[in-house]
Amino acid sequence: MKKFLVFLVVVGGILLIGGMWYVRTRNQLVTLDEQVKSSWSQVENVYQRRLDLIPNLVSTVKGVANFEQETLTKVVEARAQASQISSEALKGAINDPASFEKFQAAQSGLSSALSRLMVVVERYPELKANQNFLELQAQLEGTENRISVERRRFNETAQGYNTAIRRFPDSLVASMSGFAARPYFQADAGAAQAPKVDFSKPAPSGTGP
Repeated sequence: MKKFLVFLVVVGGILLIGGMWYVRTRNQLVTLDEQVKSSWSQVENVYQRRLDLIPNLVSTVKGVANFEQETLTKVVEARAQASQISSEALKGAINDPASFEKFQAAQSGLSSALSRLMVVVERYPELKANQNFLELQAQLEGTENRISVERRRFNETAQGYNTAIRRFPDSLVASMSGFAARPYFQADAGAAQAPKVDFSKPAPSGTGP
């Protein structure tokens, strides 16, 4: 009888320690998961700020006579696509690699269109002298820098979380509790290459409509 009681105490102690470890580990994983979500919300904010700046930018550029409509149209279309993707897939993007990839592709397309627009602007001195455009350009550049910062921070936070859920024995708790790995932002294809624009053609002359 005494041995049986000792056995029960030992088993109970093991279960108690195991239960305490499980709860502590799960709480740690929850904290890391919330940090990833918080970091993602900052990514959302900076991308949304960029979307909000573009209509005023497009409106200002439209006021320049004979501005390259193809370039402007691509920016408008890329913004519309990025906005649609954001509305449809943004909330679940960090839970679904496919949605995350779709979101990043749309934002990269917008980045490319904006990059080309800024290069084309060099052919229009009146824009470079437009105070409203200069202010929008400065805000956009600041936002692009912030996007880069927040993407890096998100990747670092996601890496810490992903490492935790893969590390044994914490991986056991992660598996039982449904903690899944988070995707990362990848470097945009061709990000290091500036868009090519032919500067041999002089800017159209004339005044705005």
